[in-house]
Amino acid sequence: MAGIYIHIPFCKQACTYCNFHFSTSLKHKDSLVNAILKEIKLRQPGWENEVFDTVYFGGGTPSILPVEDITLILDSLYKYFKINQSPEITLEANPDDLTPEKLQGYRDLGINRLSIGIQSFRQSDLVKLNRSHTAEQAEDAIKNAQNKGFDNITIDLIYGIPDLSNEDWQKNIQKVLDFNIPHVSAYALTVEPQTALAWQIKKGQFPKVSDDQAATQFDILKRTLTTNGFDHYEISNFGKPGFWSKHNTLYWQNIPYIGLGPGAHSFKDTQRRWNVANNMGYIKGINNAGIYFETENLSPTDLFNEFIMTGLRTSSGVDLDKIANLGDYYTTYLQKESKKYLEKNQLIIENNQLKAQPDYLFVIEGIIADLFIV
Repeated sequence: MAGIYIHIPFCKQACTYCNFHFSTSLKHKDSLVNAILKEIKLRQPGWENEVFDTVYFGGGTPSILPVEDITLILDSLYKYFKINQSPEITLEANPDDLTPEKLQGYRDLGINRLSIGIQSFRQSDLVKLNRSHTAEQAEDAIKNAQNKGFDNITIDLIYGIPDLSNEDWQKNIQKVLDFNIPHVSAYALTVEPQTALAWQIKKGQFPKVSDDQAATQFDILKRTLTTNGFDHYEISNFGKPGFWSKHNTLYWQNIPYIGLGPGAHSFKDTQRRWNVANNMGYIKGINNAGIYFETENLSPTDLFNEFIMTGLRTSSGVDLDKIANLGDYYTTYLQKESKKYLEKNQLIIENNQLKAQPDYLFVIEGIIADLFIV
């Protein structure tokens, strides 16, 4: 079991809050797609015995590419890797890209899961965040996708946006229910350094973000979705049974995945690898047989921290057998450090899994940091 991630680093415009690797220029689009095709062939050795259950096109905005480019990449993946007969194939998309024609092209390719970057159904929020789509396009994208037969749809929503009242946030969530969307990824508006949002707040052009507002709106989200058949299975993710993200679950369960494209990360056994987060550096490295990536060999302590960080984010928790396999020291350490959280009933152990009580999943990052070995 393994997953494939392909990073498409292009966007129409920069959202104010985004600190991901992307470019708003498509000048080198063809060169970059060709470099990804070359990397697929280059990366086959060492992965030839893995069976890949998931393929995920992320970004950036993969839907900005013509269907023909997605076809080239998928064809190459099937040529050089063993893909499961019924893989989950996800493509991230902006609403304004999802025309009926493009959606039909995705269906014909076998893409069976769409991740649509809605962020908000309120026009004023979309303007504040410098999104490229309108509120009307957000709704049209969902309708068009469903009309083309896509039932496995996830949308992104952002809460904690200044001037987004709790009532308006509830209306956003109600849209999820009205459209019968089976999965939601929801994130608090976060001010990342060196983003347009950080600059706007510093200059007084954008209100400061309120942690209290974000916490309240998360509670509204959780209460509404969980009472309507959604599982809160990861800090930021809610899915109906059968619609959890299989690809992201690989990350959280420390299952191998290969990352292709600039800035993409890979993980296998005890090694992490990441490609240079620079489009031209990546293209030149691939074309000139140069070094376009870095690697890190993970120590038992690194793996311990990895298991804690990824496992406690989820409702499944940390597999204590994985901790035991690292050595007695790590089991003893975790027993000692987790004791206070177990006594407070913030953490529990079920079926040899250390996990957060549901009410503490939102604040689990503080507990995770406390359990780290530094």
